[in-house]
Amino acid sequence: MAGRKGPPYTVRPDPLRYLSDELDALKAQGLYRRLRILDGEQKARTSFDHRAVVNLSSNNYLGLTTHPKLRERAMEATRTLGVGSGSVRTIAGTMRIHMELERKLADFKRTEATVVFQSGFTANAGTVSSILGKDDFIVSDELNHASIIDGARLSRATIKVFPHRDAKAAGAIIQELPRDRRRLIITDGVFGSNGRGTVDHFGLHGRVDIQVGTLSKAIGALGGYVAGSEALIEFLHHRARPFLFSTSHPPAVAAACLAAIDVLESEPELIARLWDNTRFFKSGLQTLGFNTGVSESPITPVIVGDAALAMKLSDALFQEGVFAQGIGFPTVARDRARVRTIVTATHTRDELQFALDCFGRVGRSLGVI
Repeated sequence: MAGRKGPPYTVRPDPLRYLSDELDALKAQGLYRRLRILDGEQKARTSFDHRAVVNLSSNNYLGLTTHPKLRERAMEATRTLGVGSGSVRTIAGTMRIHMELERKLADFKRTEATVVFQSGFTANAGTVSSILGKDDFIVSDELNHASIIDGARLSRATIKVFPHRDAKAAGAIIQELPRDRRRLIITDGVFGSNGRGTVDHFGLHGRVDIQVGTLSKAIGALGGYVAGSEALIEFLHHRARPFLFSTSHPPAVAAACLAAIDVLESEPELIARLWDNTRFFKSGLQTLGFNTGVSESPITPVIVGDAALAMKLSDALFQEGVFAQGIGFPTVARDRARVRTIVTATHTRDELQFALDCFGRVGRSLGVI
C-alpha cells in the first residue's frame, strides 16, 4: 500500500567479508584467476572468451569429446532412456546401461568387476576412505592427486609419504610398518596400450589389487571407476559414500563411455598420434630452454617457480593465441608454479609449432628463457 512504512532495516556486518579480503590479496599478488569460457566444442583449436586459440589446457587427450561414435551413442541413449537416472544406484538409479558399462570396463581392465563413480575425484576419495580405518597405514607418493590425499585423510589412517616415483623409498617405508596392520601403497599412473593404464603397461595384471581410472579425460565423457575383485566392488556398493549418496550417471554419459571403449580398441592410432605429438612438443619446449620437469606424460609443465610470473606467462600466451593455464599454490608447491600444457591426439603439427613459436617469443620477453 502506498505510503506504508516497513519495519526498521538494520544493515548487518557481512560474515563472509574475510573471503573478499582473501580475494583482494590474490589480486594484489597477481594470482587471481577468472574462469575462461569455452565458446564452442572442446577441440585442439577452439575459442575461449571469443578468442581463437590453440588449446593446450584440455584433458581431452584423444579428442573423444567430439567423436561421432560417442555423439551418436549419447543421443540415442537420451532418446530411448531419458536425460537422467532419477536416483542413487542403491535405490532406483541402477540402469541396465550402467551394468553394461561396468561389465565392459571389467573386461577392458581384465579384472573381475568394476564400479562407476560420478567423477574420478569421488572414485579415489570414496574408495580410499571406505576401505581403510584409523589403525591402518597408507604409503603415498608425494605428488599424488588431491583426491587421493583427501581420501587418505578421510580414512583416518596413518599416512607415510615417499618421494615421487621412488619405489625403493616406498619399499623401505613398508618394511618399517607393523605387519599385523593393513598397508596400502598408492601412486598415480598414466597410459598403457589401448588406454589400459600402468598395470597393463608393466604387465602387472593380477598383482595390483585396486585400480582407479577416470572417464573424464581420455574417455572424453565424465566419471571415474574402480576395478578389482568382486568382493572389493560389492564392499564399495555398501560403504563408498559418493556411490551411496549421489545420483547415478545420465544414460547419455554411460552410453558415451561405452562407445569410447570401443574406439580405444578399434582406433589404436589415436594413442600413437598422442605420443608422437607429446614427444614433438616436449622436445620443442626443452630446445627453447624451458624447464619441463621430469614429466613423461602428455602433460608437460613449464615450470617458472614464481606464481605471479607463471600467470603473466599464461596471460601473454593467451593474447598470442595459445591457451595454457597458469597453475600455482595450493595446486602445486609455492616455489613450483608453472604453466600446464597438454597435447592431444588431434593437434596438428602446425598447431603445435605455432604454440612453440609463441612460447619462445613470450618466454624471452618475460625473461623466463
